[in-house]
Amino acid sequence: MASSSSDPSEEASFTTMDEKDPTLIGAHCQYAYCNQLDFLPFRCESCRGTFCLDHRSETGHKCAKAGEWAAKRRRANLATPSLGAGKLMADIEKPCASPKCKTVIGTSLSTAVHCSTCNRDYCLKHRLKEDHDCKNLIPIGARPSRFDGQAEKSRLAFGKLKAWGAAQKETMSKALPKPKPTSAATRLVAVNALKKTAKGNDKLASDKRVYMYVEAEAATTTSKFPEGAFFYSKDWVIGRVLDAAARSLQVQNINNQNMDEKSKLRVFHVEGGRLLEFNEKVGDALVSGNRIVLLRGVGPAVPDLIQA
Repeated sequence: MASSSSDPSEEASFTTMDEKDPTLIGAHCQYAYCNQLDFLPFRCESCRGTFCLDHRSETGHKCAKAGEWAAKRRRANLATPSLGAGKLMADIEKPCASPKCKTVIGTSLSTAVHCSTCNRDYCLKHRLKEDHDCKNLIPIGARPSRFDGQAEKSRLAFGKLKAWGAAQKETMSKALPKPKPTSAATRLVAVNALKKTAKGNDKLASDKRVYMYVEAEAATTTSKFPEGAFFYSKDWVIGRVLDAAARSLQVQNINNQNMDEKSKLRVFHVEGGRLLEFNEKVGDALVSGNRIVLLRGVGPAVPDLIQA
């Protein structure tokens, strides 16, 4: 008869016999005066006897070796080395892997958090992937050839976007008159003119609206309406703005269907000179009068591409 293997860390003094064993035909309870046939019997981890459901515990069958399983577990726990055992303090304490962070981790006051993606250890402040720029790091111990190819693809995509951004700088003033640094009144006039033509949800409170120009770049996507003026809630994230803008300009949007960057749409902020992250809030990244452009196949967001 097959049975499950003994495990000192079990939380009960008995284990269920292996029900996946095709040869299992049941067993009689070994407790005196019972002898019941049980097709899913239990094994006592102390006396190794086989018992039915009613007599599976040590007290249920008056085990002659009561407590033996608990003693095994204690011995196993004592044999397992504790965290840091046999290591010098210098081997445990080390700085956070984030370049700008000076926090010493691995101490009783600052716990180290290991990132399994980039294979580095961080402090609590930089434990999340977006906080330590995990997607742009080559994992420690990874084969360089695999990531060299990805880096080359990213470099080509960023070069394409940088060239587009440089050309776009020359035409930015045509869409929104760019005032002199001290001419706040000129910019206010331009934004007021934008508010008169911008479309959006009329139920959205005026203090929540961010007015902007939206364009679909001809070299990367084909749209029925190449540009327009719209307003969105400052509480929205950029991903939601992208979906709404794509519907308004009738641009094909398959971001939720395809993870290939060649067909994925991204939002480029002209005034900021960078691609916006999907989870950024509109109120944090944009102001009324800004221009955003829907681009396809330009890769993940990186900062300051126009100025780079």
